[in-house]
Amino acid sequence: MITYSRLNAYRIMWLFVLFDLPTNTKKERKEAARFRKNLLKDGFTMMQYSVYTRHCASRESAEVHVKRIKLLLPDAGQVSIAQITDKQYGSIINYWGAKTKPLVEQPKQLELF
Repeated sequence: MITYSRLNAYRIMWLFVLFDLPTNTKKERKEAARFRKNLLKDGFTMMQYSVYTRHCASRESAEVHVKRIKLLLPDAGQVSIAQITDKQYGSIINYWGAKTKPLVEQPKQLELF
């Protein structure tokens, strides 16, 4: 029996990875760059220089990515991971200068061409 679950704005998750990594030495800069590149390889998008976000279809999917991030952690610095629902993500207000810009519309479902 196949069970279908409806998309639910409280079940769909967004991961935020926020970090402050040291960049004083060449080795530290290389580790920080490696961490950022690995986040991009794992499907994260840079929101700000030290803030990356990723859409996850479920809490279980989000946990998989949290485990991957734990494996990528640099030796020094601070990395924080926040999980929010799609409903909460939709409430984010962004400002660029004095004017507000709406968030880019996210895909509702996978489209195959």
